[in-house]
Amino acid sequence: MKAQFWSFDGVFGMTIFTIAMLLLASVWINVNRQLSLAYGFGVGSMQQELISIQNRITTQGAPANWNSQVVVTNPSTWSGVSIGLGNGNAGVLSTPKILYLSALASYNYSDYQATKYMLGTGHDYYIIIKSPGLYNMTIGRNPLANNATAIQVANVHGVLDSGQPVTMSIEVWTNTSFGVG
Repeated sequence: MKAQFWSFDGVFGMTIFTIAMLLLASVWINVNRQLSLAYGFGVGSMQQELISIQNRITTQGAPANWNSQVVVTNPSTWSGVSIGLGNGNAGVLSTPKILYLSALASYNYSDYQATKYMLGTGHDYYIIIKSPGLYNMTIGRNPLANNATAIQVANVHGVLDSGQPVTMSIEVWTNTSFGVG
């Protein structure tokens, strides 16, 4: 009986089974490692873009009067523009710039894409500006309405040029997978 177990067929079958299991384990570990790296890089990229937008949006932008130079219907006026909502005083936001960015981002889809570039992000964005007793304004694309798979959020406190305190919630989001491409 013992001789039958160690016959050529038994050894050959165990060898094939062992090789298949090692191959499966190797593929599993490799795919798991790639997914972890891709996911971590994707979220890291979103976090970096969020920090960039957060820093950029509280400045005046470049040029400082970008809102009077950018024409919504003329994409050639968009080049070299960096959007900032500040009015030049620390923590003070310009109401005309906020309104202009809102108009620019909602004019049509290609204009929204241009605002992404001017804000320095390749991901989608959504900005919620809340002012107690005054208004709530949204700029960009709502991540919940667009099946977002990942969202990074930062809150910025400031004051409108009218003296009204505001809180901006800046969201950078995507509805694509961070999987291996």
